[in-house]
Amino acid sequence: MVSNKHIIVIGAGFAGLSAACVLAKEGLKVTVLEKNDQPGGRARVWEQDGFKFDMGPSWYWMPDVFENFFALFGKKTADYYKLERLDPGYRIYFGKADTMDVPAGMPELEALFEETEPGSSLKLREFLKQAEYKYKVGMGEYVFRPSHSITEFIDLNLIKKSFSLQLLGSMSKHVRKYFKNPKLIKLLEFPVLFLGATPQKTPAMYSMMNYADLTLGTWYPHGGMNQIVKAMVSLAQELGVEIKLNTEVTRINIENKTVSSIDTNQGVYHADFVIAGADYEHIDQHLLDKQHQNYTARYWDSRSMSPSSLLFYIGTNKKIAGIKHHNLFFDEDFELHAKEIYTTPTWPTNPLFYVCCASKTDSTVAPPGGENLFFLMPVAPGLHDDESIREKYLDLMLDRFKQITGQDIRDSIVVKRSYALNDFKADYHSFKGNAYGLANTLSQTAFFKPAMRAKHIKNMLYTGQLTVPGPGVPPAIISGQVVAMEAIKSLT
Repeated sequence: MVSNKHIIVIGAGFAGLSAACVLAKEGLKVTVLEKNDQPGGRARVWEQDGFKFDMGPSWYWMPDVFENFFALFGKKTADYYKLERLDPGYRIYFGKADTMDVPAGMPELEALFEETEPGSSLKLREFLKQAEYKYKVGMGEYVFRPSHSITEFIDLNLIKKSFSLQLLGSMSKHVRKYFKNPKLIKLLEFPVLFLGATPQKTPAMYSMMNYADLTLGTWYPHGGMNQIVKAMVSLAQELGVEIKLNTEVTRINIENKTVSSIDTNQGVYHADFVIAGADYEHIDQHLLDKQHQNYTARYWDSRSMSPSSLLFYIGTNKKIAGIKHHNLFFDEDFELHAKEIYTTPTWPTNPLFYVCCASKTDSTVAPPGGENLFFLMPVAPGLHDDESIREKYLDLMLDRFKQITGQDIRDSIVVKRSYALNDFKADYHSFKGNAYGLANTLSQTAFFKPAMRAKHIKNMLYTGQLTVPGPGVPPAIISGQVVAMEAIKSLT
């Protein structure tokens, strides 16, 4: 029986909350220790003067993952929040008066491709059929494996399917096999900009993200992305989970290869099992003595990280005409920006950036007559970060925003807050200030990722974006489910 066991989960991000819910459902006593003053990890909220900003994730993709999670408990997302499919899903700005709106409907999408590149609509069908196969195999058979070793993947049927997943080919070559038009190529390659590698180094397997984007669609939970956090917290508390906020773990004590106690700024905790859902590198390198660490500092330094971000939360006292909910500014050189993130890390010369205007869909996130804007510029992790650099790039983004959309918002800004590498480190102990975890390169996929299992500790497992299955909100939720089932196996 496991019901008399006490589990501590470190971190109330998506992975931690997911694990806590699954463990509590099995009758375990679960306590979540969260460093910050609200749950959700990167999906926290910041509110000021009637504006409500999602601080992190703003894209709701893979709706099936959320539905499947809540279904484990006999629930639906509709029990907690209202979802709306955005149409268009997003707008891409290639320059002034040069835009592409990505429609929700497949007939309209095919018409867009055909208009942009004659003959490409049939190629899109074939491309998305392959992407659907990769998505269904990847999300159905790969991501729920704990990836303790390669033996989990030595399955003839799975090996056969792996060839169809195109693990070895690059995303860049795969897209160009079907399409020639540079705008369509940018549209199809954009999701991998946040996967942590250039399209040339990202496996073609990740065209599954195009299926998630173009077929499954871009959605919005009314009230903002933090509604997902509120839903998971509500579910966790209904299941009996205790969440301790403002409780930072300062040391994990080990005796006889077993966690004996956990020191925090609020006192000492004891548990039968520990799920480490905070930043993996921080726990491994800073909370454990050397003999109990999974990896060396050199190992961590050699990892290929996904980008960090320079973010600005901006509230205006006027409405902004013409823009959509999601807006991608791709009017500069995609390859140069990618190179300055991944190959020769530096603050970018002419960056691409993204603007979310959630108030276009949701009137509750801004005061009447105002607009809620979220500017995001991907940058390399590990860079020097200070206020003057942030302001320089805000000026650059506002200039480009004005030139391309015709909207000058400088004199209308009534709320402003920046967030970048130093904040990711301070708030989340984020390794090198990264925003999204490890890069999804072939050499960092599945059992090549940092291990879920604590190799020198019997009663601890890791979860979250730095281990399997990878970065992003849906993978983090899945990571929590997988780690919870592994913990239950260890306790029985």
